[in-house]
Amino acid sequence: MRIIAGKARGRKLAAPGPRLGELIRPTSDRAREALFNIIAARIPGARVLDLFAGTGALGLEALSRGADSAVFVDRDPAALALIEKNIAACGFAGQSKVLRGDLGRGLCFLAKDNHGLPFDLVFLDPPYGKGLAQATLRELTTVFPALLASGAMIILEDSSASACQETYGPWRCVDRRRYGEAGFWFYLATE
Repeated sequence: MRIIAGKARGRKLAAPGPRLGELIRPTSDRAREALFNIIAARIPGARVLDLFAGTGALGLEALSRGADSAVFVDRDPAALALIEKNIAACGFAGQSKVLRGDLGRGLCFLAKDNHGLPFDLVFLDPPYGKGLAQATLRELTTVFPALLASGAMIILEDSSASACQETYGPWRCVDRRRYGEAGFWFYLATE
């Protein structure tokens, strides 16, 4: 795993070890490159929220390509340590914040304090097939919309075989892409 483009291009990212390897499924370099080519115009100056961050690869790729800041959220202490290591390796400590949070229990911890709010770009990449992507997206768009900037985009990653709703409140899926077993759904607010 490596950073594909930008300031940290070519930097290798630490991968999950044997214990974390069962819990974390990093987005492949090929899928990540395709994803970032699609959203390239949205990245410069963006405030990024990387939920279920795992290795931090999505948020770090955004920072490398010119995002202003990134908040990384995961619940596993070993994953958080891995994210911190990757942030340091890429030189983005001053632009990054790492938070421990169990997203299966909701987003209220994010709404309590200003953690770089509101966000312009949200990556939502939970374990596949557990319904966490849809539940978190529903909560983000209907319960805590103040977390999102006007014109924000939410990118949900799940198994390409998953069925995701077309709308969540005022948020509509404007594009869908498949890259092997990974599926990406792109949501924008319609109001």
